[in-house]
Amino acid sequence: MHTQTILELSQEAERLLQLSLHNLQSLKAMPTGALDEALTGEKSDVANVRPLHFSPRGIDVQQATLNNELRKITRLEMVLAIVGTMKAGKSTTINAIVGTEVLPNRNRPMTALPTLIRHTPGQKEPVLHFSHVGPIDTLTQQLQTRLFGVDREKLAQKLEIDKDMSILLERIQQGDAFDKHYLGAQPIFLCLKSLNDLVRLSKALDVDFPFSSYTAIEHIPVIEVEFVHLAGLANDMGQLTLLDTPGPNEAGQPHLQQMLKEQLARASAVLAVMDYTQLKSISDEEVRQAIAAVGKSVPLYALVNKFDQKDRNSDDEDQVRALIAGTLMKGHITPSQIFPVSSMWGYLANRARHELNLRGKLPDPQEQPWVQDFAEAALGRRWRLADLHDIQHIHHATELLWEDSLFEQPIRKLLHAAHANASLYALRSASHKLLNYAQSAREYLDFRYQGLTVALDTLEQNIARLEEDTRLLKTCQEQVSDEVGHEVDEALNAVELFLNSEQATITKAIDSYFSDGSMAEMVSHSQAGFREDEAFGQGKLVLEDESQAQIVLSKIRSSCEAILLVAQESITRELAQRFDQLSNTLTRALHDAMRPIELRIKDELHQAGFRARISLPAFQASALNFNSRQLFADAIASEDLPLGQSRVGGVRESMARWLNNPGWGWNDYVVTRTRYVIDIRALHNNLNEHVAWFCAQIRKALAAQVDVSVTAGMATFFADFSQSLAALQESLSDSLAIRQQNEATALKFRQHLRQCISTADWIHEDARLLRDDIQTLFAADQP
Repeated sequence: MHTQTILELSQEAERLLQLSLHNLQSLKAMPTGALDEALTGEKSDVANVRPLHFSPRGIDVQQATLNNELRKITRLEMVLAIVGTMKAGKSTTINAIVGTEVLPNRNRPMTALPTLIRHTPGQKEPVLHFSHVGPIDTLTQQLQTRLFGVDREKLAQKLEIDKDMSILLERIQQGDAFDKHYLGAQPIFLCLKSLNDLVRLSKALDVDFPFSSYTAIEHIPVIEVEFVHLAGLANDMGQLTLLDTPGPNEAGQPHLQQMLKEQLARASAVLAVMDYTQLKSISDEEVRQAIAAVGKSVPLYALVNKFDQKDRNSDDEDQVRALIAGTLMKGHITPSQIFPVSSMWGYLANRARHELNLRGKLPDPQEQPWVQDFAEAALGRRWRLADLHDIQHIHHATELLWEDSLFEQPIRKLLHAAHANASLYALRSASHKLLNYAQSAREYLDFRYQGLTVALDTLEQNIARLEEDTRLLKTCQEQVSDEVGHEVDEALNAVELFLNSEQATITKAIDSYFSDGSMAEMVSHSQAGFREDEAFGQGKLVLEDESQAQIVLSKIRSSCEAILLVAQESITRELAQRFDQLSNTLTRALHDAMRPIELRIKDELHQAGFRARISLPAFQASALNFNSRQLFADAIASEDLPLGQSRVGGVRESMARWLNNPGWGWNDYVVTRTRYVIDIRALHNNLNEHVAWFCAQIRKALAAQVDVSVTAGMATFFADFSQSLAALQESLSDSLAIRQQNEATALKFRQHLRQCISTADWIHEDARLLRDDIQTLFAADQP
């Protein structure tokens, strides 16, 4: 490794970061008008840093970014941010990468706060450090006071109180504080579970969780442990750290989405964990949007988890890579950086390896349930306890399971490479952040300086024209709202016609099944003794015993479920396509409406002598989140199956969503007397009624969701555009105010600006050279 070169480059990066922070302090001292004070009243959670508006709030964001890079450079730390949806298997993936269980797995959101997992050679047992625990202790005191007046039964109506939550409630009521250090897997699990349950409890009790206290990476929990796959490898100057990030809007907390964006922007590289079974889902789409927002300045990798659920009809590895790289990520990632894996198999194989190396055998499966999962995955569903005592066979099965997990490739190509080049990743991250800062600072400073050099009357005219442009923006908003409303109405009318057609098709298929002899033929093949008996009424089947009735009814249900499942897939697919088209149409309409204003502003400023690059916001189609794929889950809640039947997944859960009604149950059509009667006619009629009700729910949900999405998306866009105009106007007004003071003050400010511009130029040039040197070292280390 190029030890001396890396040491010199790290010193250069540290110098440039210190210089940039000093330069930022100079910018912070400049007059910026009253824009921030106006925005503070809006309680905006997002600090939009525009090239031509370095507000105090925006400068704070950039300072945090540069300070984070300085911290990483000091340690030569490569931070690999891991992002994924709640059910993508992010915790399992991290455990598989580390080689041992450091994060708990629960079927609910588990990342309330970002958590660092740092490779620490020699640290065999994980230890968690939580030095910045004060805000959490303050929160628990607030919750303790609030719990005194809360009835536990009423709380249970808002919150699922399981064993872990009960333990947390007891700790809060007793006044137990969180510790600053936890040694061992189980104490760490308890701490992390408690933190996540605190988020749920705070929401239920209407107490704010202190997310803002944990935006700085040095304040979040840190787990130190030796990564099994890196044990014994040469330890270079750098350090590898994983960053477990919260999923978008995890646990219903919108604060986490902004926290995710900030953490990704500050990472050295990003690893996306995607669910092979849900690649086109809305939740995975939100993750992809968050990653795309980071841009190409941060290296991106992807693990496609749950690849063990692939069957012979599913996409293979190459097809999955092509789908993600091209269609889903739109070129933000190359196929060679995408790895289909089974994180669960990888984790289980690692865990078994560890136990075999440590104790020579596996633990008792009754005491440690993961052994049962391992045995089923490695030995098959018919494994026996005696199989676990054949150590040679278990060793062989463990290695085969590891091979089948496909984890060897990402471990070798990603983890080993990241460990070997951690210092270079840290340096490259710093160089990119420095380049971004220097570029935006130069544009802002140029604009401010030009405001002090153009003719005074021209400056006053530009301020007046920006005021006129702001009024024009409001008029444009009203006009484009009418156009957008028309497009939305057209789209909803087309959807109405489509749903009417689909409902007719479904009803026809159901009617055909009940009337064309298909059902009668199916029943006759069941070899159940039955007959139509007029004594019980027309359209009823009479069977001799209950088991025969259940068999017949189960087959009828399966046939109906098949019809509805096909229809559900058709509707979901069609609605997704239609609203993708609507999203593109609305985006184009807004671009066309705003283009004349943007060109006019840039042309007027250019003619006045302003040469800085002016960037105004562009409308993003992702702001229109129609979420059509979620309509079936959101519009209608699923219900439990009737008493006496076990819950099943897949198609039958889908059926439950279609036929959701407290009075609905297949057993309602079996009347037990001396014989068993299935009311076919009532079953047929109720099925059609529920199909009609379901389609009506879809129409209602569509109208409401589109209205909210379009309204929110447009409001955000126009507010952002208006804020940018206000920022330009404030900068010009500040320049005018300085020009109207005495000449000595204006001259001093011009000199200050020239010095800051020169500093930004030096930073940009030196950061460019730093980046090129780092890229040369990366290239030299490639095999």
